Amino acid sequence: MKAEPTQTILSVRAISKSFPGVKALAAVNFDLFAGEVHALVGENGAGKSTLARIIAGVAAPDAGRMELLGREYKPSGRTDAEANGVRIVMQELNLISTLTVAENVCIEKLPSRLGFVNYRKLNSTARSVMEKVGLGDIDPSTPVGALGVGRQQMVEIAAGLSALGACRVLALDEPTASLTDSEIELLFAQIERLKAAGVGIIYISHRIEEVMRIADRLTVLRDGAVILTDSTDRLSIDDIIRQMVGRDLGHEHFRDAGKAAGEAALRVVGLNRGDKVRDVCFEVHRGEILGVAGLMGSGRTETMRAIFGADLADSGDIFLGRSSRPAKIRSPRDAVRSGIALLTEDRKEQGLLAGLTVRANITLTRLKDLARLGWINMSKERKVAEHYVKALAVRCRSGEQSVGELSGGNQQKVVIAKWLYRDCDILIFDEPTRGIDVGAKFEIYRMLGKLADEGKAIVFVSSDLKELMAVCSRIMVMSAGRVAATFGRGQWTQEKIMSAALSEYLNA
Repeated sequence: MKAEPTQTILSVRAISKSFPGVKALAAVNFDLFAGEVHALVGENGAGKSTLARIIAGVAAPDAGRMELLGREYKPSGRTDAEANGVRIVMQELNLISTLTVAENVCIEKLPSRLGFVNYRKLNSTARSVMEKVGLGDIDPSTPVGALGVGRQQMVEIAAGLSALGACRVLALDEPTASLTDSEIELLFAQIERLKAAGVGIIYISHRIEEVMRIADRLTVLRDGAVILTDSTDRLSIDDIIRQMVGRDLGHEHFRDAGKAAGEAALRVVGLNRGDKVRDVCFEVHRGEILGVAGLMGSGRTETMRAIFGADLADSGDIFLGRSSRPAKIRSPRDAVRSGIALLTEDRKEQGLLAGLTVRANITLTRLKDLARLGWINMSKERKVAEHYVKALAVRCRSGEQSVGELSGGNQQKVVIAKWLYRDCDILIFDEPTRGIDVGAKFEIYRMLGKLADEGKAIVFVSSDLKELMAVCSRIMVMSAGRVAATFGRGQWTQEKIMSAALSEYLNA
């Protein structure tokens, strides 16, 4: 049974917020009880993160009022909110990559002695906090920039937990987007500890199964308005999805993923890079979606970056199509010229130019086709951008809006649009549905199927085994930098995939 309502710790009444051309929140009412997890769910752009940011003092509302423990609560900023015991761990990482893990975890309260940072105490304090979220194996003196996205997210969560002090309200925005199953379990254990201490937790996630497990109540937002607030015990997953999207998505299959594929479009032979990519061999065919599964740190992302030339391989060959000669890919430019595209797992740092418009980001990969005598045909460029904005249902005022102003899911759609416009034959998607709502996921699955039907070769890296099993023709499993197994449709089970993912670690 989920927690019963007790003391109202936070009350939000008629909160509204608009951005130029967009009504982000429309007279939203929301209550949070002490010792409960209250989930906020909805499609990208529904207003979830905006509401959490207002509560945490990161943004100011246009109208409405809030009360904290029965008193008026009107934070002047994030620092003021934290002084009142309200904290947020945001979806987009807020770490300083040049500082160490310990410095990021304890940045608000660095231990000092005689005016100098006491690094022994700093590292000891950070290690104890990190162990609670499953990072006990990481040296606290490691620069955060040297970690993968998943572990950076765990550092972000650890930093939030370390500074809780007299925390009354904690907002977690997509906290598990980059985490493995074991890391999620550690996070959930910490959430239960905070609940027992009377902390009210606002939990934002697109993973509905996860919400049903951890949340006591949930509120559905659609187009900035509250559609439903109820106990999770009284709702089914289908109920929630229907309220989120305003329609019944059903359970349709996206395509015949098991149908015969064409000739090999990409062959990777003996690829090596340090200890992260070890003698990797595989091929993907035209018309095929090859899934890549594995635990965090298994070498999935590192392998894709080496293929794309973002990281130089130590050895190994890449063959394209029927060619018997290895392709010379020493940089992303070489890869793109060879017809290979990579949608990176870190869209913010590696996939977008946040200061430019939606239009400029979409057309970036084929500017030459839009130019004449060195000048870009702006009318043609706008038409291209408008086509992809409509095709992928990107929620934005227009193609002239800064891409940095969009929600995380809509930013992801812009990255996808960029590579669709390039029209590469080999498309590598690294966690393309991370941070994207259930309706948008269906759209992306259909898009992947359509691209495969057109003869594209697709490599689909994902931490979500259910989506890999639903969409892919084959699934390759990586473990400790190696290819541990490859399963065809009808051969895999979730247990077989997980067993393969652990195999190299168990045999070490």
